[in-house]
Amino acid sequence: MRYTHPALLDHLASAYVLGTLGGGARRRFERLLRDRSDVQLLVAQWEGRLGMLASSVPVQQPPQRVWAAIEARTRPRDVKDAAPQGGWAGVLWRRHGVLQGLAGVVLGVVATVALVAAVPTLFVSSDQVALRAGDKLPQAYVGLLTDEAGNGKVLVSSLRHGRTLTVKVIGPITLPAMPATMAGTAPQLVLWAVPADGAPFVLGTVPVAGSAVSVLPDTSEKLLLKVSKLMLTLETSATPQVPSSTVLFTGNCAKLW
Repeated sequence: MRYTHPALLDHLASAYVLGTLGGGARRRFERLLRDRSDVQLLVAQWEGRLGMLASSVPVQQPPQRVWAAIEARTRPRDVKDAAPQGGWAGVLWRRHGVLQGLAGVVLGVVATVALVAAVPTLFVSSDQVALRAGDKLPQAYVGLLTDEAGNGKVLVSSLRHGRTLTVKVIGPITLPAMPATMAGTAPQLVLWAVPADGAPFVLGTVPVAGSAVSVLPDTSEKLLLKVSKLMLTLETSATPQVPSSTVLFTGNCAKLW
């Protein structure tokens, strides 16, 4: 499975936070979560949305039978219940135990081989596996812009030394009404990089829906190395020099390596 589709990632992140993602799917997602900053951002967004629900749920005390069942399943067996150790029965038990030990060794070898094939990230780095499978961008800058409610709106990515920027609209965008003095003006959505120690600068434009690829004025490494924040504004100028006061979405700019 290629974990590059924004809708799929958002669905997996929500199920992970809710606790409904289980089995192998949850284990795969947890490995993905350790290595991808964009997935970490999605999970953080869902935790922020759903975390408040916990405070409204009353505390529930499990009945006593639950603890009794847990104790019955986890308590060590009594030594007296073990197989006899003397006489002919003990000999048979010991021989049977040797056979069990050999069978365990064989099964262990088979299980190890199967584990290497099924879960290669336990023995090689996740980056190596992902790069071979093409499941994620190798060394990229990524950003997730959200509205005030924390809803994901725009996903941004650029390869570390690349000169193009890819934007994907993942949530509906409603443009605010334009003032009467600007009637007839064609507004545009502009993406800004906000450095930690400098003025915001334009990265490109964003469509109202779908995706787009734009050319950067320099490599993303030079442009985004010291950028920690992104924002999306509504502009009426074709070449804005400073961002307008109409800020629609904001988000973090993270390094994916």
